[in-house]
Amino acid sequence: MRASLQRLRSVLSDGSGSQIVEFAVTLPLMLVLVVGIFDFGNAFNLKQKLTNGAREAARLGASESTSDLTDSPPNSVLAIRDLVSNYMLTSKINDCGIGTAAATPVGASTPWKWTFTATCPNGGSFVLTVDRGNVFVSSVTTGGNSIKVISTNVSISYPYSWQFNRVIGLLVSGASYPATTAIVVNSTMANES
Repeated sequence: MRASLQRLRSVLSDGSGSQIVEFAVTLPLMLVLVVGIFDFGNAFNLKQKLTNGAREAARLGASESTSDLTDSPPNSVLAIRDLVSNYMLTSKINDCGIGTAAATPVGASTPWKWTFTATCPNGGSFVLTVDRGNVFVSSVTTGGNSIKVISTNVSISYPYSWQFNRVIGLLVSGASYPATTAIVVNSTMANES
């Protein structure tokens, strides 16, 4: 018994035991920090890709004729949906089946604004909104009056599934972080015709 106590005292006085305890205390904090950095980096990267996709879609819509907007749904709006779907698949982002989603008109009086909705497997909805008749006031004036410009606006709302929720419980027992957050991007370009 006395030999056991002497060994225990030597281990505790050695200081290596305190290093193990310090490591055990800091490991969860470091793990949460690393996963948080990785997760927020992925969310930022996804937002950049979605912004580029919305910009390309708005550019396509701005170059398309508005003569088909009396059709239900207009071919130009379907072409924008297909471009967004293909862009996402090329960028290795799950398009959640938006490429086959049906167009729903927004507002009964206008054929200019359409929305597409798809449910993603990680939870949440992917919503693509195309407004071919978006009006904004330009900073350019003529005769003292601001010029109104008809444009195409493409809005994407995409659910991002956070991995941070899996490790936050290591740091604070019972803590949770929302599993999904909608990342929303918009792009507007003046119609050419």
